[in-house]
Amino acid sequence: MSVAPVNCEPLKQLIRHVPDFPKPGILFYDITTLLKNKAGFAQLIDDLAAYYIDKRIDLVVGIEARGFIFATALAYRLNAGFVPVRKPKKLPADTSRVDYELEYGTDSLEIHTDAIQPGQRIVIVDDLLATGGTMQATVQLVSQLEADIVGLAFAIELDFLKGREKFPTLDVYSLLHYAE
Repeated sequence: MSVAPVNCEPLKQLIRHVPDFPKPGILFYDITTLLKNKAGFAQLIDDLAAYYIDKRIDLVVGIEARGFIFATALAYRLNAGFVPVRKPKKLPADTSRVDYELEYGTDSLEIHTDAIQPGQRIVIVDDLLATGGTMQATVQLVSQLEADIVGLAFAIELDFLKGREKFPTLDVYSLLHYAE
């Protein structure tokens, strides 16, 4: 299910829009203004947790860097563990790696090879779903570890970029939707 709770509209008012960042023509959705609002941040985490609370989540996987903010708080609320997915050479033990295409070039992500046991129930979290490339790479990493991906969670989804279409077999849940 992808329908946001009715009470999420006030959260949109806490998101700052920055035109022409990081380059001309891009409208950046800045979450720092939501994060500093204690009631807004609590509501966002509570709303995400309400969606997953009965799904028996073992681990919450967060994508570097802004995904860590939401994933760790959500893991706490779900009484689950937290697993980071990081840029290369940031994790100290054995890792799996995937290279992927971005809107502006290529990048890589890594996860510890012992971070997830086969069959563990996982939700993967990031701050924003745009084109879906970073999440697609993370799904690939987590799948290599034979996890049961229960869902993909986002604070914000830019519906007009159709990133959700990259995940036809997965449950994608986003709280705040932007049509343009």
